[in-house]
This record gives sequence, structure tokens and C-alpha cells, in this order.
Amino acid sequence: MPYTFILTATIPASPQEIYEAWLDSLGHSEMTGGEARMSEEIGAEVSAWDDYISGRNLELIPGERIVQTWRTSEFTDEDEDSVISIVLAEVDDGTLLTLEHSNVPDEQRSYEESGWQSHYFEPMVAYFARLRGDAPSEPPEQPTRPSPAEVPPQRTAKRAAKTARKAKPVAKTKSKRPAQRTKTAKKKIKAKATKRPAAAAKRRKNAKPAARKSARRKRK
Repeated sequence: MPYTFILTATIPASPQEIYEAWLDSLGHSEMTGGEARMSEEIGAEVSAWDDYISGRNLELIPGERIVQTWRTSEFTDEDEDSVISIVLAEVDDGTLLTLEHSNVPDEQRSYEESGWQSHYFEPMVAYFARLRGDAPSEPPEQPTRPSPAEVPPQRTAKRAAKTARKAKPVAKTKSKRPAQRTKTAKKKIKAKATKRPAAAAKRRKNAKPAARKSARRKRK
């Protein structure tokens, strides 16, 4: 046997804002998270949640009241359309939304228990909180280091060369002393080589008078 239930929720928006968002296809889609086709004309067909819900407008009072037929894909052919009546009243925190859902099939009690709360009221609160800037903003993403495939080849080659230079051991500077010693030794060798001919010539010069004296002695 069909039954009727009433639910209420406080939405952080004005009655007019809720009214316009509900009857706007884009607004209703963004507000609930499911694709919707809505209209502000009485008698127009409407749908929500990717055609899971279908119906038509019965009564519309801007900023105050919305009445629509409402059936889901779970209704059987024997089930008549249910009817939703939404009354919007301004309060300090925004709008008190009062929903009356009538002619609901007895086996569809999940709408009262959690369906409306989780698929409409909670998403609507989050949606209008974001519009007002009251919702906490998400922290910005930290920049990630590029993967090796994302680094340009030129930059990779430069980094490799730089790393190789850093890794290469520094060669020790040779001491200047061995070089100085070698130079000095060369000078000494050159000096000796120069002195040897001079000494030999001196010996030869000194040897000539002695030879002459010996010859004279033999003659006598």
C-alpha cells in the first residue's frame, strides 16, 4: 500500500537560489551529481540522475514551492506516479527545505530512510557551500619531479657530464722541485762538458815545453 513521508533539511542558500537550481538542467546536475533535464514550465517533463528519475511539473511558485510527479526505474507498471512537494522557507542559516513525498510504493521505503538524504540533501549542502566559499578548499598539489623520460636529452647530457666531473678524482699537482733539480743537473753536465776540452787543451799546452826540453837533452 502506498504511503507518505515528510523530510526536512537546512540548505545554505536562499529559497530563490534553490528554486532556480532545482528547475535548471545544469544547476540540478551540478547540485546532485547526476545528469538532469529540468524546466520551469508547468506540465513539462523532467528527469534526474541519468534518467533514473522521471516526472513532470505540476505546480511552481518561484522561491516558495515546487510540485512534481516522481517515479524511478524501480517502479513497476502497476505503481502509480508518486508526488513530491518541496516548500522553501527562509531561516537564519539559509533555507528550510520541507519535502513531502506521497503515493510512494510500500517496497520503496529506502527513499525515506536514506535516498533523499544521501542523493539530494547532502550534495545540495556541499554544492551551495562551495558557491558561497564556505567549503574547505583542497590543498594545492605539490610539484613532482619529472621522470627521466620528461627531461630533455640536452639537459640529461649536461647533468651526466657535470656528475662525471664531480666524480673524477682531482689529479695531484707535481712538485716543482724535481723539475728544478733536473734543470740544475743539466747545467752541471753542460759545465763539465765545457771544462773537459779546456782542461785537455791546457794539458796539451803544458806538455809541449816538456817535450821540447826532453829533445834538447837528447841532442846534447
